[in-house]
Amino acid sequence: MAGKDLIVKPKRPKGDDGYKTFSIRIKEETVSRIDAVSAKTGRSRNELIGMFLDYAVERCKIEG
Repeated sequence: MAGKDLIVKPKRPKGDDGYKTFSIRIKEETVSRIDAVSAKTGRSRNELIGMFLDYAVERCKIEG
């Protein structure tokens, strides 16, 4: 182990990782449906919600 340095990099400040934390209100039924997908796929609720939002935003059409 001689000559092997332990490299410790400074920790990024919160919010500097490209993510933003915020809260939303959704129906309990929707939470249950997301939890069911989570259980079947092994992905976290947070990960799934991010995927769902990315999918929807990319396909959103604004009329009028």
